[in-house]
Parts: sequence; structure tokens; C-alpha cells
Amino acid sequence: MKAQFPEKLKPLFSPVRYKVAYGGRGGAKSWGFARALLIIAAEFKSKILCAREFQNSIKESVHALLCSQIEMLELSYAFKIQQTEITGYNGSEFIFSGIRTNPTRIKSMEGVDICWVEEAERVSNESWEILIPTIRAARSEIWISMNPHLETDPTYRRFIANPPPGAVLMPISWRDNPWFPDELKMEKDYLASVDPQAYAHVWEGGCQTRSDSQVLGGKYRIEWFEPQKDWDGPYFGADWGFSQDPTTLVKLWIHDRKLYVEREVWGIGIELDDIPIRFQVIPESKQHIVRGDCSRPETISYLQRHGYPNMRAAAKWPGSVEDGVAFLRSFESIIIHPDCHHTAEEARMYSYKVDRLTGDVLPDIVDASNHMIDGIRYALEPMIKNSGTGFLDLMRDEVETLRQQRAVV
Repeated sequence: MKAQFPEKLKPLFSPVRYKVAYGGRGGAKSWGFARALLIIAAEFKSKILCAREFQNSIKESVHALLCSQIEMLELSYAFKIQQTEITGYNGSEFIFSGIRTNPTRIKSMEGVDICWVEEAERVSNESWEILIPTIRAARSEIWISMNPHLETDPTYRRFIANPPPGAVLMPISWRDNPWFPDELKMEKDYLASVDPQAYAHVWEGGCQTRSDSQVLGGKYRIEWFEPQKDWDGPYFGADWGFSQDPTTLVKLWIHDRKLYVEREVWGIGIELDDIPIRFQVIPESKQHIVRGDCSRPETISYLQRHGYPNMRAAAKWPGSVEDGVAFLRSFESIIIHPDCHHTAEEARMYSYKVDRLTGDVLPDIVDASNHMIDGIRYALEPMIKNSGTGFLDLMRDEVETLRQQRAVV
């Protein structure tokens, strides 16, 4: 059969122990890996493990991607799609598992011919120590697809900075994808215009670099404003106090690529039955959806029964904090009303950890000065989780303007 692939992914069909495709978004890495594995499995009986660091359900795996490629390649005659696995009529099988989620299952696997590790930038050193000895069949291979995060990450150090013998590195970006869609091009151009540093990481595949430890440095300012009728919103988010931590509520708007923080509630030691009273400082929050920290379902349930029927639990997922930070930085600016004193203070204090001996900025965010910020993330959770599509709609007009300007030049 004939199938199209980015030129950079040709080594996928050569017998090599480690195949590492890395780079920014839009390079068709996952698409190409899925297509190549299906072609190999259709021709030769193969046992293929599709692994990632965490997998709590089949929805978090590449199962859906493989199914779509089976349809695109017209390979339905060769494979039987099941709810949690894919099998070939020639005896091939695709199985899916999280390394950290189920290490015992990984250790017990026998006869794996190819292991595809997706989102490998998240894989810990401990997980590699479990996985690599498991893939021990004769001529077995480990395929790695990743968007680099930090130079200190275990996967980057193990396979890119110091590649093992028998490794083929395939750096790939959107430039290497001849089918790069216009929708992603607009998203790419927009991010380049508002945050070149984030663009270099997300689209060019460079490791993240930080000039200082301030997470929102250069992105926010304190400024009076009055919401207008054509603004998107309002959006509401809440964080619940634990011990000495404050309970918070925040009201947000989005307009013209900017995020506006209009109102806030902040208080330490607020009893559960006093929260509805305190939240009345922002009375319109009763009529709108308020997304709160899902770790306190009893608090959410109480508020639903006491005047806040639209209270919802905000979803969390591996990397949700980092995704939220990237989303906040994708705004052209964050405007904080002068009345929102605690939000302004947190924006200044919200920081990455710093090594006390070397002064190096570390990748972990300090778990402090983040309660208003967490409320903001919860309020925007649906957009964060779908930032590749939903948020793009908010930016489409601006990106089109940029494209027209370049065309004129």
C-alpha cells in the first residue's frame, strides 16, 4: 500500500532500537507514528504497546488516533477495533497502558515488538527504568514522540542530550509537515505575536527558558476599567480555604485578546455556612456558572443547595497547572482592577522555585500566593482544556489581520 509521511519520519521503517521524534506542535509526529505502526502491524504480526506516563482511561491513550488512521488508510479489513484494544486479523495487537499508572502490568508484559511512548516529555526516570528492560524481545524497538519541556527533564537528558547507542533522532516541526492546516497556522502566528518565548517552546520545539522566577512577569498590569457589552463573560472561579489558606472568588472578562480581572472575594477562616454570604459581595455570581476546586466536593454540594445552583467542579488533569499558566501567558495582557488587591499581589508573587544554592530557577511552581490565580484557572478551565480550538476562535480576527498585513508587505 501507499501512504504519505513527513520526510523526517522515514527512519520509522528502518530497524533501529530507539526512534526519537521531537519538536514543536504541528509536526505530525503522533499522526506519522500511528500511521507507520498500523502499516507495520498490517504486514507483520506484531505486538505493539502504546504507553504514556499516566493513563487512567482509554480516552487518555492514542486509541482514538489509531482508529481514525485505520479509517483514513482504508485498513478496516486488517483490524478489529475493540473498546480497549485493537487487534489484527493476522494476530497483531495494540495494547494501551500507563507506565506510572500501572507499573505491575508493564513489568509483566512479554513479547512486545514495538513500544510507542507518547508525550514522552512527561515520563520520569523511574518509569524509564521500569519500561526499558520490559521491551526485551529480539529486535524490539522503542519509539518516542515528544515536545521538549525542560533540558533537565529525564527523557530529554536520556534520549536527546545524551542519546544511547542505536538511537535515531528525528527533530521535526510544523515546517516539516506538508499538510500543516491553516487553523494551526493562525494559532501559531498569534502566539508568535503575543509571546515569542512561548512560541519558541510550543511551535519551534525549544526547551523552556525563564529569565526570572516570576510566572506572570511582563504579562499583567493594574489598571482601572469598566466592562463593556461586547466583552466575553463574565467568568467566575472559586478556591476553597484549607487551614490558613483563603477562600476566594474571582470575576473575569475576556476582550480583544486581553484578560480582565474585575472583582474578587478573599478571606481566611471563612466557615462553610458563611461562604454563600461572603460570595454575595459579587451578587451576579448566583446567576452564572462558578467553577471551583474539585478537591472539595462537599463544599460545592453545599453551595449548590444554598443559593449557587450553577456551582461546578473544575476538572483537573496531569499538567493542568502548567497548561493553565501557558494559557494565561497566551493573552496579550492581564488587566487587574485596582480594587482586586489580593489578585494583584498574587500576580507579583506567583513564582517558580529557585535553588537556594545555585540561584537557578526550577520548573516547579511554589505552592503559595496562588489562591486567586487558581480561581482564575478554574474559571477558564474549559478554554484551557480546549485551547487549541476554543480559544483560537477568540483570536481569529486578530490573526487574520496579521496575515493581511504580511500579504501587503
